[in-house]
Amino acid sequence: MSKPSGAPAAAPRDPVSRPAESRVPEAIHRRRWAILGVLMFSLLIVVLDNSILNVAVKTIAAPAPTGIGATQSELEWAINSYTLVFAGLLFTSGLLGDRIGRKKVLLFGITVFGIGSGLAALSGSPGELIAYRALMGFGAAFVMPATLAVLMNVFERDEQPKAIGIWAGSVGLGIAIGPITGGILLEHFWWGSVFLINVPVAVVAVIAMALLVPDSRDPRPGRLDPLGVVLSVVGLVLLVYGIIRGGELADFTDAEALAPLLGGVVVLAAFVWHEKRSSHPALDVSYFKKPAFSAAVAAIALVFFALMGVTFFSAFYLQSVRGYSALQSGLLILPLAAGQMIFAPRARLVVDRFGARAVCTVGLLLVAAGLAAFGFFDATTPVWVLCVVFFVQGTGMAHIMPPVTVAVMQALPREKAGSGSAINNTFRQVGGALGVAVLGSVLSATYRGRIDGHLGAVPAGVRDAAGESIEATLGVARGLGPAGEPLVSAAYDAFLDAMHLTAYCSAAVALIGAIVVAVFLPGRPPAPAPAGDASGELPEPAGAARG
Repeated sequence: MSKPSGAPAAAPRDPVSRPAESRVPEAIHRRRWAILGVLMFSLLIVVLDNSILNVAVKTIAAPAPTGIGATQSELEWAINSYTLVFAGLLFTSGLLGDRIGRKKVLLFGITVFGIGSGLAALSGSPGELIAYRALMGFGAAFVMPATLAVLMNVFERDEQPKAIGIWAGSVGLGIAIGPITGGILLEHFWWGSVFLINVPVAVVAVIAMALLVPDSRDPRPGRLDPLGVVLSVVGLVLLVYGIIRGGELADFTDAEALAPLLGGVVVLAAFVWHEKRSSHPALDVSYFKKPAFSAAVAAIALVFFALMGVTFFSAFYLQSVRGYSALQSGLLILPLAAGQMIFAPRARLVVDRFGARAVCTVGLLLVAAGLAAFGFFDATTPVWVLCVVFFVQGTGMAHIMPPVTVAVMQALPREKAGSGSAINNTFRQVGGALGVAVLGSVLSATYRGRIDGHLGAVPAGVRDAAGESIEATLGVARGLGPAGEPLVSAAYDAFLDAMHLTAYCSAAVALIGAIVVAVFLPGRPPAPAPAGDASGELPEPAGAARG
């Protein structure tokens, strides 16, 4: 497109012209990619922290001075306290961002996350670590929705799919960097370094945010809905706690799991009922009447349900069965991250050609195929096969998350971007928690059923504990010396049987997701309006008006 005569000589050339009805100020539009870089950096440390912790749990479980002597239950709660607070506050933090300003919320969240990380690094007991991990989850809940909400307000609608694709690709980067960084830190420093590394990153993020990121909010937020906010927090916390507790007990019918689960469902049902009748709802539930919107959030929940379950057992497969170190296991996850980073930013191009329905359906089928492949893995499966499967999973994810995120975010007005982002992340978090709990229970129950018949030589006092997990069985077997070698072999076989069944369950969930999006997501996008071509360019007169 020729340069408009009225444009300043120093004005940068944009590959995509801005629409005449642009709602993004010119100064913000010009630095939009730098702003996206800051948002990705902020999101990265939240994603990075969880993936780093996964490789550090064994070290933290060791007695002092190597670790802090955390038990299996305490380790689980060091992870789950973060998830519980994070999931419970996501929706509320999105609402606050829309009301008081997303930049303020983002700065607050990063600051709290950094403080929590520093305190977690200095924890002297498992109880302190659990409490500080909860504080980190509190901060993270204000970061993740705000990054996506700011993105929606600094990019024009036609560039939002590309920006969301890059934003989603940064999650893949976090998945890759986390285990590798954690492995390197644990080889050279003490366990607290996996948390302390977040502090300088948070400081840099706060400074960059203060300088570059613009503030935005809903100009007409309406009256507060305190009852709706309270109901959402209580309902989500109860639901996620019940999910986590059911996974720990491997029995969702136990009263300790069933009571909070049912309580969460009842409270969330009351939340929906209240929102439908409120004159100033915190969440406009009528959006869920749109099939594309509901299908998108369902796809997010289902794909993370399936994938997080596999992430849970793949760590044990790689380290306990295959004998890889934490760093080596992290390196094996690189193909999954590479698939996301390569294809997520380009997913919009495939959607433009084939439509969101076809792209997301194929993406979910790829994820299902990758999950089902775990059903054929054994202790000698070649490493290159693992890498191919992880790459296929990453490629599938890259063609699911950007389109469904675009579908959720563009279904809501720009002013409600915080609420939309919170919905997107809440379904993702709850789906992931369910995946770990339910599929973890399947893995645990199947393993125990397979290994029980091989525990005859184990002393009666430790027999029950020896059947809880492959790590527990291997620990007991090593204590038996040469007599424990048959038990080691039996533990490998029992775990592989349990992993195969869990993988098939995960693949089935991904297939359900494929059916949902195939039926309800929209097909190919409509033809572009005559005023612009497929690249988003406008006729020359509209461009000339930019001076």
